[in-house]
Amino acid sequence: MTIGIIGGSGLYCLDELVTREKRVCVTPWGEPSSPLIVGSFEASPQSDVVFLPRHGEGHQLPPHKINYRANIAALRDQQASAIYGVNVVGGINREMCPGDLVIPDQIIDYTWGREHTYSSGGELSAGAGSDSSEMPIQHVDFTYPYDQVLRDNLLQQAIALGLQVHSGGVYGATQGPRLETAAEIARMERDGCDIVGMTGMPEAALARELGIPYASLALVVNMAAGLGEEEITMAQIGSVIDSGMVKIRQLIAAVVQVG
Repeated sequence: MTIGIIGGSGLYCLDELVTREKRVCVTPWGEPSSPLIVGSFEASPQSDVVFLPRHGEGHQLPPHKINYRANIAALRDQQASAIYGVNVVGGINREMCPGDLVIPDQIIDYTWGREHTYSSGGELSAGAGSDSSEMPIQHVDFTYPYDQVLRDNLLQQAIALGLQVHSGGVYGATQGPRLETAAEIARMERDGCDIVGMTGMPEAALARELGIPYASLALVVNMAAGLGEEEITMAQIGSVIDSGMVKIRQLIAAVVQVG
């Protein structure tokens, strides 16, 4: 079983991963954010892991410039049978505080202008090595955007590790790269959003179009605009990312170990 891991802000490498190969890939939709890191964890050498930093090595790509189609297609071409996407988010729900982990179960898409589908109405791509990016139109069921089995895996291992985790929540995906206004967050709260981030879509929908089970693991790094007592600063966010990614790495390793 090959497990795909997509790293978000602050997760540009997996030091625990014993790297076997660094693969440069080209898909019919272009190049992914960076070369793919292929390897396994020492505790589970039988597992195959393909790691891809969503923003590129060293955070070079803003959310709206990420080639999400190439990223998911590259993982498909590496035979990934499951994808865990790590996201850094702001908390809208007052119970989801900085440092907490959230395993969302729903998503609302506020993004615009992104290449968000493989459906172009042409012939089905042959996959790796194909020079065609055309695929037939498909209307995938997206009622439940995240795979329940993968969500359960994350929850069970988070509980076993004693991590503060919220099972469920609505992820509001915004365009970025700027942060939101207080009024926008108030609107999202009325819409039912619990957390806000910039990279949740179209990643989840593209995985569904390719039939790859996908789940999000979100780290809350700040209270969203208008909900905190102080101005949001990247220094504060960076501090929470540094400490939170320790937990993220532990949880990813545990999930990969159980398959």
